[in-house]
Amino acid sequence: MFELFKNLGTWLTSGGSWSGSDGIAHRLAEHLQYSLLATLVAAAIGLPLGLLIGHTGKGAFLAINLSSFGRALPTVGLVVLVFLAGGLSMLPVYVALVALAVPAIVTNTYAGMTAVDPDVKDAARGQGMRGHQVLFQVELPLALPLIITGLRLALIQVVATATIAAYVSFGGLGRYVFDGLAQRDLVQVLGGAVLVAVVAVTLDLLLSTLQRLLFRHRAA
Repeated sequence: MFELFKNLGTWLTSGGSWSGSDGIAHRLAEHLQYSLLATLVAAAIGLPLGLLIGHTGKGAFLAINLSSFGRALPTVGLVVLVFLAGGLSMLPVYVALVALAVPAIVTNTYAGMTAVDPDVKDAARGQGMRGHQVLFQVELPLALPLIITGLRLALIQVVATATIAAYVSFGGLGRYVFDGLAQRDLVQVLGGAVLVAVVAVTLDLLLSTLQRLLFRHRAA
């Protein structure tokens, strides 16, 4: 075991491991590209849906149950299903990652909207605000901390799961895991897993720090 971790340290710190098209730097860039794009697409779907059901109170049961269903979807199974239907491309990977990210975004956006004090909304309407003004000037700003939490959770989940891109012969840090398994190279498998974990934890720390800075005045 000690030898394995020693070899891992050598692999991670070797200049050769970081250079070239199969190097860590290139694979890391691919992984972040997959993760960020999938999260942006999921946000484009989940944010309007969460805001709509939170503002109107209509469709909440359906949306939350669909979100729970999305969480239960087997990611690899979904990749294989879309792969069989659409052929070899990044589409199956993105479909699976977006399906994984949408539930957290919808649920947290909806929770943030419903957490807004009804008296505050009534007061805004009493001042003559229309529905869209109440939504964007009152509800959305107050719900923003929970909405950002949902986006943060979605991104971390996607980063941790984006290794599946390698399952259908594409890149990212998952390449080390799948190639290492195929070659019986435990150092490469462990290295890929450690890199994914480090990226996920680093992003979570950065985003949580940014969130605290943005909303520190609300905690005061």
